[in-house]
Amino acid sequence: MDSPEVTFTLAYLVFAVCFVFTPTEFHSAGLTVQNLLSGWLGSEDAAFVPYHLRRTAATLLCHSLLPLGYYVGMCFAASEKQLYSPSRAPEAWQLFLLLVVTLLTVTCSLIYYWSRDRWARHPLARTLALYALPQSDWRAVASSVNTEFRRIDKFATGAPGARVIVTDTWVMKVTTYCVYVAQQQDVHLTVTQSQQHELSPDSNLPVQLLTIHVASASPAVRAFDIRLNSTEYGELCEKLQAPIRSAANVVIRQSLGDLFLETFASLVAVNPAYSVPSSQELEACIGCMQTRASVKLVKTCQEAAEGECQQCYCRPMWCLTCMGKWFASRQDPQHPDTWLASRVPCPTCRARFCILDVCAVR
Repeated sequence: MDSPEVTFTLAYLVFAVCFVFTPTEFHSAGLTVQNLLSGWLGSEDAAFVPYHLRRTAATLLCHSLLPLGYYVGMCFAASEKQLYSPSRAPEAWQLFLLLVVTLLTVTCSLIYYWSRDRWARHPLARTLALYALPQSDWRAVASSVNTEFRRIDKFATGAPGARVIVTDTWVMKVTTYCVYVAQQQDVHLTVTQSQQHELSPDSNLPVQLLTIHVASASPAVRAFDIRLNSTEYGELCEKLQAPIRSAANVVIRQSLGDLFLETFASLVAVNPAYSVPSSQELEACIGCMQTRASVKLVKTCQEAAEGECQQCYCRPMWCLTCMGKWFASRQDPQHPDTWLASRVPCPTCRARFCILDVCAVR
């Protein structure tokens, strides 16, 4: 272990694995292809398709340079092998250098082939060309994808090496070397597998991971699988136009928060309704800005001067879903049995209320 050759080999192996399968620490330090070549790659938000055309090519090239980097490093770590002079290097290292040069040659040739005709031969461009109208080409489809990706209402989740993006028209999966694209109206989605984990990396709660197979009606479009947390399944379904089928042996378990929101909505439905004055116009919910405000906090659980709840004088500013999410966010996840009977502060004025005080507006 004291040999410089062994030490360098182990250190470089760790670096190479982390550079290819970038952990959080490497992302934080900026040791990623996207960050190191950000000036050439441009902005993903400004031009999604051109960005990933360049990113996939740059990632492939950078990763193929790693064996060459190891050889160059070994020239210094094991100088007695005379690796800096291939003709005098041991036969095994000559073979290794030949494989490295062959790999680089093949990679550079492939990238050059992709980049010809302004990237028209790239796999992503070829996929987009399948959706182009007869009088246009893949660039018109790419422009549509770029526009939809810039919208704030897209669904996006997943780690950097396996991101899932769903816009109004497209279902996309972004991986290290490839971008899968399928048009929503042509796809069939099936939940093929579910994996239950007792602890999530981000919390102390159980998590269920779903695998969804995305297959296009066109045989020329490659099918692909996407993985996501079951807590995001409902949001995905809202963004998709086509229904998602489930295999017979797959059971999708809703999260504790989803179950609470269903119960919250059913309890609010039986509370007294609040009549909005004719002079008052309902505005968009300040929580999601997607729907109109639909609930008003009115103390109805007890008389005005009794109990812990307080009268809220805020106008209707929140939708039912956002108010339910706010209520759930103030609870102890380890004691869900206390949620329904608890009291939380109004998200705007901090007046305390319970579920009986949440009234639907009409």
